This record gives sequence, structure tokens and C-alpha cells, in this order.
Amino acid sequence: MCSEYSSLSLPVDLNRDHIQGPDTAPVTLVEYGDYECSFCGQAYPIIKQVQDYFGDNLRFVFRNFPLTQVHPHAQRAAEAAEEANSQNKFWEMHDYLYEHQQALDDLHLEKYAKIVGLDLIRFNEDMNNHTYASRIREDFLSGIQSGVNGTPTFYINDFRYDGSWDLDSLNQTLASIIDYQ
Repeated sequence: MCSEYSSLSLPVDLNRDHIQGPDTAPVTLVEYGDYECSFCGQAYPIIKQVQDYFGDNLRFVFRNFPLTQVHPHAQRAAEAAEEANSQNKFWEMHDYLYEHQQALDDLHLEKYAKIVGLDLIRFNEDMNNHTYASRIREDFLSGIQSGVNGTPTFYINDFRYDGSWDLDSLNQTLASIIDYQ
């Protein structure tokens, strides 16, 4: 179920967004997520399975939507992912954060940065300076403008997906869109 009333206020941009999958894919799935959100943690392996199943027919986009009032480490985790992006390791850090979301304090984030192969001096400097806080805020505000009010929130081909995001439901919805194309 895609809502025709809630669409992305900020279109997917190859130069701005974190994207996996070809630009020519018939379906784009955008997630607004929070690294400390347990529901996002549950969705993470489902999205991986969906990506594997649809292959080049799916383009996946991740945008930050840290719910800082309920998840005290979400902002810093998003900053760590953005710093990893500056070192061409976004997806490695993204995955590691979700796979270890029970420990997202600064000491663990630095440990994860080392594990994924980041320059730790640069990582710590950018984390201390909150270098990517404005980038995260831009994602967050685009989510608000698009109607996001919790995480995870998904958009399929620019329209909010309000259906269940269990594996079968998501696969059926995406398959019906691909078949329709």
C-alpha cells in the first residue's frame, strides 16, 4: 500500500544519498532509519533479503532519521555513519551499526570505526566537531516534510509505503510494482 498523499519532499539524488543498486532499477526503496531503533534493527535483515531477492531490479536508499528524544545514541551513530561515508565506507559502517545496535556509545563507535578500516584520527576529529550534523539534519527535515513520524519509514518510487514491512509483504508489493512496469 503506497500512499499517494505522502511523497518524498527531497527526490533521490545520486550525489547526495546513500544508494545501493543501479540507477536504472525499476523500483527505488527509500528508508528513513535510526540506528538505535529496535524496529529498524528488525527491518535491517529483511531489507538485506529483499535486496538479494530483487538484485538489479531494486535501488535502496538510506536516509538518517535519528529519534534523539527516545534513542540517546542515534545522532552520534548517524554521525559515525556519515563520517564513514566521507571515507567511502558508509555501507560497511551502516551494516556494523545495525548488527551491533545494542552498543552505540562513543567508545563503541570508535571501535567500529577501527574495525571497518577508517582513519581514526580523522574519524575522532570529525566526531568531536560534529562535522556531519547538518547533513543528518537535512535528512531529518526532509523526512518531516515527507510525512515521516517514526522509524523505519519506507518510500517506494517516491510514495510512502504504509503496508507491513515483513519479508513476504514487502516482496509482494515490490514484485507487483516491477511486474506493472
